[in-house]
Amino acid sequence: QLQLVESGGGLVQPGGSLRLSCAASGFTLDYYVIGWFRQAPGKEREGVSCINSREGRTYYADSVKGRFTISGDNAKNTVYLQINSLKSDDTAVYYCAAQSTITSVQHMCVFKSAVYWGQGTQVTVSL
Repeated sequence: QLQLVESGGGLVQPGGSLRLSCAASGFTLDYYVIGWFRQAPGKEREGVSCINSREGRTYYADSVKGRFTISGDNAKNTVYLQINSLKSDDTAVYYCAAQSTITSVQHMCVFKSAVYWGQGTQVTVSL
């Protein structure tokens, strides 16, 4: 069974950090473009960062540049999203997704193009 499972979300104060994990089962993440997306209540889903590990390419939305870092661990078949300097606007459900490497990292993130999606992990930034 092909599956993506996110973890690492939680409640954090403004200025804090979190590391989200996206673990795959049934397929090898390194053979796909992997993206992190988020959706806040009442808002459209937004692509925040995407990675093609084999080509060493990454994409970040302007809203997260300098604060979010995407990376992969092939041995663990897991992609991470390190989130620093959290703001209240970062509150959302964060999803990871996988797409064919035919797709560029920018295309995947901008057009929210994916063939597999995880169930999401909640990130809440609040005092």
